[in-house]
Amino acid sequence: MPRKSTRTQLVTVPEVKRILEAIGEEQLDQFQRRSLDYAAKFSKIDSKMAKNLMKNLIEQFELEEGEATQIVNCMPESIEEIRVFLAGGHKIMETAKLKAILTFLDKYRKIE
Repeated sequence: MPRKSTRTQLVTVPEVKRILEAIGEEQLDQFQRRSLDYAAKFSKIDSKMAKNLMKNLIEQFELEEGEATQIVNCMPESIEEIRVFLAGGHKIMETAKLKAILTFLDKYRKIE
């Protein structure tokens, strides 16, 4: 019998990696193993930093949770790349604010 979803929560790629590693690779099915492989290859920061970064992006830069999640997943390196993630919501943001986001992301990138 399939499980019924009671709530939806957005998670970053680093958080997916942590969750799947906690389960243990030997207990994962084929799809979950592929997901773990993907998460291991494409995680740019660790899960604790990702969670903290998401929280700060939402609070300090007034981003929506989905936008913050995508930014954390990809860790864009230019203003143009950040604009791609904000274009879906038809959000127009000042260049100064985008530069501030980029500088903020750079702080997390240096910790890697």
